[in-house]
Amino acid sequence: MSKTPPDAELLKKLEELDEVKRQIEYHKYRYDVLDDPVISDSEFDKLELKAWELQKQLKVDDDDLFSVGLITSSISDVPLKKVVHSVRMMSLNNGFSDEDVADFIDRVRRYLALSVNEPLALTAEPKIDGLSCSLRYERGELVLAATRGDRSVGEDVTANVRTIPDIAQRLSGKNVPDLFEVRGEVYMAKADFVALNARLLEEADDPEKARQFANPRNAAAGSLRQKDAAVTASRPLRFLAHGWGEVSALPADTQLGVMQAIQSWGLPVSDRLTCVDTLEALIVHYRAIEAARAELPFDIDGVVYKVDRLDWQQRLGFVAKAPRWAIAHKFPAERAQTTLEAIDIQVGRTGKLTPVGRLTPVTVGGVVVSNVTLHNADEIARLGVRPGDRIVVQRAGDVIPQVVENLTGYEVREAFLFPDHCPVCHSEAVREEGEVDIRCTGGLICAAQRFERLRHFVSRGALDIEGLGEKSIQEFLDLGWIKEPADIFRLKSHRAELVGREGWKEKSVDNLLDAIKAKRQPDAARLLFGLGIRHVGAVTARDLLKRYTTLEGIRTLAGEIIALRDTAQPTEGEEGTRFRTRLDKAIAEHIGVENVGSAVGHALADFFHEPHNVEVWNDLLGEVAPPPYVVETTVSAVTGKTVVFTGKLETMSRDEAKAQAERLGAKAAGSVSAKTDLVVAGPGAGSKLKQAAAFGIEVIDEAAWAEIVKAAG
Repeated sequence: MSKTPPDAELLKKLEELDEVKRQIEYHKYRYDVLDDPVISDSEFDKLELKAWELQKQLKVDDDDLFSVGLITSSISDVPLKKVVHSVRMMSLNNGFSDEDVADFIDRVRRYLALSVNEPLALTAEPKIDGLSCSLRYERGELVLAATRGDRSVGEDVTANVRTIPDIAQRLSGKNVPDLFEVRGEVYMAKADFVALNARLLEEADDPEKARQFANPRNAAAGSLRQKDAAVTASRPLRFLAHGWGEVSALPADTQLGVMQAIQSWGLPVSDRLTCVDTLEALIVHYRAIEAARAELPFDIDGVVYKVDRLDWQQRLGFVAKAPRWAIAHKFPAERAQTTLEAIDIQVGRTGKLTPVGRLTPVTVGGVVVSNVTLHNADEIARLGVRPGDRIVVQRAGDVIPQVVENLTGYEVREAFLFPDHCPVCHSEAVREEGEVDIRCTGGLICAAQRFERLRHFVSRGALDIEGLGEKSIQEFLDLGWIKEPADIFRLKSHRAELVGREGWKEKSVDNLLDAIKAKRQPDAARLLFGLGIRHVGAVTARDLLKRYTTLEGIRTLAGEIIALRDTAQPTEGEEGTRFRTRLDKAIAEHIGVENVGSAVGHALADFFHEPHNVEVWNDLLGEVAPPPYVVETTVSAVTGKTVVFTGKLETMSRDEAKAQAERLGAKAAGSVSAKTDLVVAGPGAGSKLKQAAAFGIEVIDEAAWAEIVKAAG
């Protein structure tokens, strides 16, 4: 197929949409799966709005733009049965101002062709910050309870829900339908949350290792999603109904009427649920709830408005992720003044140095805040904060406390000096060109990164040691048996100690030791990738070894780059930026591998510049002997071409598909560009198909790709 000239502006927007969607997927995972969000609700809402606007501009038909397919049981360490919702559990669109609410009402009126004088009644109720849950009643009996999950598929939490006192096991009263799914929020009251954390602290053998929930929502989610219902029963969970899913009949023809019926059947409904017919009345109710927010027994983050008439709701229908007939009017973040007592530097599992402000405790939005994220060195410099400063803090999206203003004059004290060495292992801490984060270069020897590095080292894409999962790694770390990758290959010396420990029998121990032994001659590219050197991913590791063949060749290359950096000098009159550009170009040319640039070269040099890393490297190569890396390729229809895989592959993993492409002499790329020759698209493929069309690139499905592989033998 011949390629047509791309529309540069179209491609730019497609790439932007692709990036925004990746960010949405990541932050949904943090919120829905880990219950540990790293951005505020308002920041997430801005991402969704940006993606929505781009989608409309590009006319991308992607109804599941915001449904990223995360099913929590596939990622969580709590194995819960999946449940397919008969009616999807939708989210709500958000409004952040009175004008947004007015626009919502105008849109509803236009859609329904209502006259200005025709009444439009809407219900209004507090938006509880909890965990969405669906309760399925058949002939009045509770038969199934499920979490929202990815909106289409959730988790079966029936046994756990039966322990919640607020939830009726059987609906009673008049006109209970044969089938009725009640939907609402499982939550934890503020006072109960404080008491739970206090109890967990008191019961812990080691107070420093006691589990403490960050906020009531995390506590509710963690308590509901337990494998053992007895644990859930010990946690003070509550429930408020706010809607319904699949039903065999409805007891009323209005939102308010149905909610009143649900309440009459024995399930709790908000006592602040009301119905009004003017914008002014909605805003008055919103302000009243906002004023009472701190005194409410549970956390809320806004007020939800819904069109009251159900026939109008049906006409309005849904758009993508949300109903047209409802909106959540979110609260602005609450603020308070306090003193920044200290700035501590925490080292994350990937080596990122994150400054954390320690505060004089202050109540913000009904929650006592004593710590605040300062993000990075640039944010500290922007705010000009130092220990002792008087500051303004807010709970962004009512989740993550952050500093919004420094009230102290800049001339009072010297600026905070961000460390240039890791506070944990004392290795160099560096910031790469164009990066905002400063990272520890200690990697393999840094205690803060040890678990994550070892987990990565044995992961499927790296050494893939069967039986050595996260739980085992943590156990061996706690016992002091492993600290570095080479220690894994010395675990056989602990065989006698391991046999008989909880969960370990002779057979399982021997299976693990056999699996470790089988990796003493590992694939060199997998081993290099497993070391976790920044910018050296699985593809880059293979590309480097195609040229340099052995790990010793990689070390020699790193030494040459170190020498190149040490000896390079700017020419007369050459400014720093131009010198750096010239040096980067020289490093990339020295590496001599297509699509492997100076960032990889600097990462290799930084790694081997640390004596600690060299010691770990030498120790590891004393335990394993990877053979020279050789790629056997087969001449095929895609030899010499660049292939991109997108969407969900149903018969193989993405890594397996890329390996197939490599064996067929093709290059597997991660994004579509003018150099792409072929796109293999599975279900759910999105903007990359638009990019392929803009470039005039051939697109095939997975079955056609399988035929290419089969034809090559």
